[in-house]
Amino acid sequence: MTGPSLQQIIDANPEAETFRFGDGPELSAEILALVRAGKKTATCEAMRVYEGEGDALPVVGRRDVALNWDGTLALMVETVEVSTRRFDQMDAAFVAAQGEFRDLAHWRAAYKAYFTRNGGFSPDMELMCERFRVVEDYA
Repeated sequence: MTGPSLQQIIDANPEAETFRFGDGPELSAEILALVRAGKKTATCEAMRVYEGEGDALPVVGRRDVALNWDGTLALMVETVEVSTRRFDQMDAAFVAAQGEFRDLAHWRAAYKAYFTRNGGFSPDMELMCERFRVVEDYA
């Protein structure tokens, strides 16, 4: 028996956005594993992604679909908190909830490299910071 299709999920959740974690297949798989293990309950992205590219900001209570890098279904997550802050104002508690980093310095180095690869970096750049919970795992 197979699970629901992406179209069926979107039809049932018309407000849902689809997205991929990371910026490549390896990083995406690593992050999905952390989410599935319950170690990652937060994420952040440059605000320019939402302002310039037309993606909808997460909204508390909305359920979105995380895809595997190949576009197949991975998870449905529900946003439980959204905030914005500058890169240079990130705190250790939010970094810990992201589950991927040893500490704030490790987060800064990794995200500086990520943002540099994906449109540019500035210490005062605005970030969208989201906390979420897993609603369904399609694995």
